[in-house]
Amino acid sequence: MVLLSDSIDLVIFDCDGVLIDSEVISARVIVDMLACEGVSIDLDYVYKHFLGQQFSCVGRIVLQNFAIDLPDSFESNYRQELLLAFKQELRTTSGIHNVLSNLGVRSCVATSSSLLRTQGALKLVGLTDYFGGSIFTASQVKHGKPAPDLFLLASKEMQVEPKRCLVIEDSLAGINAATAAGMRVWRYTGASHLRAITNDLASALNHIPVFDNWGDVFKMEPGLQKTNNHFGDQNDD
Repeated sequence: MVLLSDSIDLVIFDCDGVLIDSEVISARVIVDMLACEGVSIDLDYVYKHFLGQQFSCVGRIVLQNFAIDLPDSFESNYRQELLLAFKQELRTTSGIHNVLSNLGVRSCVATSSSLLRTQGALKLVGLTDYFGGSIFTASQVKHGKPAPDLFLLASKEMQVEPKRCLVIEDSLAGINAATAAGMRVWRYTGASHLRAITNDLASALNHIPVFDNWGDVFKMEPGLQKTNNHFGDQNDD
């Protein structure tokens, strides 16, 4: 059991790959669309270079590594294709509804995705009511992950000191951002994209608590659970 030395007043959730099992879908769409532009990459390349980053990083990386300048319409076309795929395939990560229903502290979302995309995705999978308007995106800060700006914005807006925040992330960029913000961070590895690829971050992140089952959250830190609630390991999705 991992007990936190100071009480946690706010849990900050990343969205893609943490709340929603979206990264495999997103990666497949970006691979297919880049192929149409003459850029040949695979899913592992996406996870290594794009995971946790703002979409603007895609164009910079493609230009740097493939000497191809993507058209101005690429991002909007990608988002349209992704929304269509989400409507057909998007699911939450298994067990997250139970965690959010039993969480005894406040929570919010801090994501590199756009606000409209995040709101739409949360609505599709029935998570909107857990967060209301407490959604913070990289468009609100000068520097996205791995800079700490986004998490510090969430902390400020939610009026909770960084040291009393717990961030749950899946990507190296997000983990580095949370660490730089002076927040505790756990790495969630239960989404499809991390089950499907080699975990090459283990040695670099050996100081970060890692879990792949949402049923472990209240075992890792019982203080996060609502009092007088029994929380089981059952799936909800």
